[in-house]
Formats: sequence, structure tokens, C-alpha cells
Amino acid sequence: MGYRIRPKADFTDEFQSAAVEQLTRAITVLEKRPEGTHEAIHSFRKNMKRLRSLYRLVSRQAPDFQKRENARLRDTARSLSAIRNAAAIVGTGRYLQENARNVEEAEALGRIVSILEARRDWMAEAESDLEQRLHDTAGTLREAIAALDDITFDKSHRKNARMLAKSWRRTASRAREALDACHEDAAAEDFHELRKRTYDYRLYHALLGDLWPSAMKVKRDFAKDLVERLGHINDLSVLSGLVEAEPQLFTRNDDLAHLLDAIIFRQQEDRREALRGAETLYSDEPDEEAQRLELLWVSIRN
Repeated sequence: MGYRIRPKADFTDEFQSAAVEQLTRAITVLEKRPEGTHEAIHSFRKNMKRLRSLYRLVSRQAPDFQKRENARLRDTARSLSAIRNAAAIVGTGRYLQENARNVEEAEALGRIVSILEARRDWMAEAESDLEQRLHDTAGTLREAIAALDDITFDKSHRKNARMLAKSWRRTASRAREALDACHEDAAAEDFHELRKRTYDYRLYHALLGDLWPSAMKVKRDFAKDLVERLGHINDLSVLSGLVEAEPQLFTRNDDLAHLLDAIIFRQQEDRREALRGAETLYSDEPDEEAQRLELLWVSIRN
């Protein structure tokens, strides 16, 4: 069926189908791991993010369900976070290498990437109970599928329209607040909050894309690019923290100097581009967007 909720169908059925699909995909990738353990964990975590966004969309009508299941999915993802974070740091090193400003910097960053890859592999080998955790995680996801039998939504098309509009307004408003904070203080936490809200905003355009396919796709694609750039900003902060926490990894001072210089430069560039993109993406007033969404949802059924 895909990650979407069709406005002409029964809302409960659509919600459950979208959730089951993501949970089933996560279970399959963890059990089969077609591209290896690292990629399997990465794919699983993406499924968890999509699910948590889906559950936030209905939190006003199903607060107890959202709170309980969000905690289940959050804790499940955290159980595998150390390995995934180590792999993500490798990706950040490669990102810096691909955007190196000269040959000397590229060579230095290539050596840094090798160090980060060795750290990732060492951490994976040290996780002696990883297989058991992967098995347990799949079991937890099956419990999450069973929990979906307990959730039902109002049959009223108008009530569901109001629920969706309120969730949309809240997400867009929180994104706008985070964007304003990024302009004021430019703190890493504010950019991270903007990324999370933009991730929800992007997925809501995917979930409800049938309302206005062409317009929703344009915004979804724009939001996807912004999420990626905001992700780089967050990952660069994580890599910077690793340098501070584990300086013994970086034995060549000249390579470390190139790394720190590249992080600072790339952060500045990515922040500037992210702010420009976010101003465009969130140019509409949240109230106007929410009202338009509600009208579209009601009218498409008539």
C-alpha cells in the first residue's frame, strides 16, 4: 500500500496498514540483513522514525496509544543506537572528504575515515550480545504490530480532518519556532529540533499526499533535501564531540587540524544553506496550511 493515508478510505484501516507495513519491513530487514548488519540497523531506524511520525500525527485523538507506542519504539531504537551512531560518524567523515577543498585536505580526511571505520568495526565486534538484541528487537516489533489492534478512530470524516489539521498546525508551528531560534542563537540543539520537525513535516506530506499530489510532492522533495542538510549539521556536531571525547584516536596532529577546519567550514556553509531553505519551506503561515489541509480532506470525500 505504501506510506500514505487515503482520505476516501476508512481512517483506522489506513492508519493500521501504514504502521504494519513499516513494522513488517523493519522485522524483515533485521532478520534477513541483505546488505549487512550496519545497513540493516540503518534501515530499521528509518522505519522507526516513520512510525513515530505517524503516531505523532494522531496523538490528539489517541494520546495514550501514542505515548505508549512512542516509548516502545524509542527504547527499541536506542538499544541499537551505539552501532548505528558509529556507522553514521563514518558517513560524516566521507561527507567531509567528498567536499574537501583541496587535495591535501582530501588525503588527510581519507586517513580520518579509515580511523573511523576501524572504530566502527571494533565497536561492532565488541557488541557480543548484538545477535540477541537484534532477535529481541524483532520480537518487540511483533508486539507493536499486535498493539495496533487496540487503536480505532472516529468514523466522522470531519473529525478526522480537524485532528489532522491540528497536528499539521502544531508541527509547522514548532518548526517555525525552531527556525527562529536558529537565527537567534544558532545552537546545535535548535538545528536538531528543526531537523526533527522538518522530518515530521516531510513525512506528513507523504502520508497525506493524495490530497494534492503535485503540490505535496514538491514540498516533500524540498523538505527531504532540507532534512538531509540539517542531518549533516547534526552529524558534524557529533563528530566534533567525538574528537573532544576520544582525542587518542587521532594521532596525526596535521590530520586533526584538517578535520577540525573542515568541520567548521562545512558547518557554516550547511547552516547558511539550511536557513535559506527553511525560510522558503516554512513561508506559509501554519494556520493557513492547516485550514487548507482540513478543507481538502473534507472536500475530497464529497
